[in-house]
Amino acid sequence: MQPLFTDNPPLSLYIHIPWCVKKCPYCDFNSHAVKGEIDEQAYLEALTLDLQQDLPLIWGRRINSIFIGGGTPSLLSPEFYEQLFSNIRSLILIQPGAEITLEANPGTAEASRFLGYFQSGINRISLGVQSFDDQQLQSLGRIHNSSQVFKAYDMALNAGFKRINLDLMYGLPQQSVEQGLHDLQQAINLKPQHISWYQLTLEPNTVFYANPPQIPEEDSLETLMNLGLERLQQNDYHRYEVSAFCQSGEESRHNLNYWQFGDYLGIGAGAHSKITYALKQQILRRHKFKQPRSYMDNSRAYLAAETEIETQEIPLEFMLNALRLIKGVPVDLFAKHSGLPANMLDKVIRNAQKKGLMENWPMRIQTTALGLNYLNDTLSYFFSEEFEPFKNTLSKENIIQIKQI
Repeated sequence: MQPLFTDNPPLSLYIHIPWCVKKCPYCDFNSHAVKGEIDEQAYLEALTLDLQQDLPLIWGRRINSIFIGGGTPSLLSPEFYEQLFSNIRSLILIQPGAEITLEANPGTAEASRFLGYFQSGINRISLGVQSFDDQQLQSLGRIHNSSQVFKAYDMALNAGFKRINLDLMYGLPQQSVEQGLHDLQQAINLKPQHISWYQLTLEPNTVFYANPPQIPEEDSLETLMNLGLERLQQNDYHRYEVSAFCQSGEESRHNLNYWQFGDYLGIGAGAHSKITYALKQQILRRHKFKQPRSYMDNSRAYLAAETEIETQEIPLEFMLNALRLIKGVPVDLFAKHSGLPANMLDKVIRNAQKKGLMENWPMRIQTTALGLNYLNDTLSYFFSEEFEPFKNTLSKENIIQIKQI
């Protein structure tokens, strides 16, 4: 069985800014503590050439959303982004009214910069708050304090931003249920359009993984999660993804495209892409060189590696994203974005339904509340060996572990 694409999925653009003031002990992203001045012009030229090299993969397509992540993208000037967007528009069409998000650290916030970001075309800000507790912020290695969070939020509002996300973590070192709820209430009180609320995890290749802090017990985490979910709902933040909450109509369009197995083109040091190449009936995963210095060496190509997603891996890859959505996805989205027939899922999903893990088949691909709480168990139904055409092609040892909240 081979995928058959009749059309390409929606396309987003991810831009990675690899520098930060200092590396946080929990962070496993491609970020590097800045030393001296950032050569904005050199990075601008590299990003532009990077995009030019990728154009043959996306001819005729348009960008529906842009997300600028890091690192700390707010370290770079508004003039950098103004020129970058001009260069991008000269190469590819951006959908009118496209969501353009910039991640910002409250510790690097300046009123003039926020105004400049807004005037450059950025229309959504994601503030990396993590906590409102100064002691916790210090233990997390953050460069800001709680007062800077409130100032940054006001700066964003005054600059004209009407779409603001707050990133907030719970399960912090020695954090009590009461402290976690207080943190969450502080975020709710600001009335942002979107809150990303997720549990601190100790990722490999981080300082916290090598020297684990004392984090709350599982019972405490579960109590905090349940009370927090209730608090968010009471304040009209609806949960549309495992760790994403928003006011009505304020879902992150960019992240929705990820979770619906849409395409995304990544440019910048260490950026990843997932591209449907309909001409060759392929889905490609690509990533760029990680080290900023290596990446900006434009004497060579920016692509570090490219692999094709094997046909037998596509159902699981699709579900790893789609099943994070509280309402799942319409069943016809599977065929559109995977190139495979939806009827191949019938037996597998009916088996999962018998265990109370999935519901609303054959109209939707969706977990129950139980299936969401035990998402790894639900995902295990979608290993290739569960599908007759793919038997004995993928080991269950290859499962990607998903953080649960």
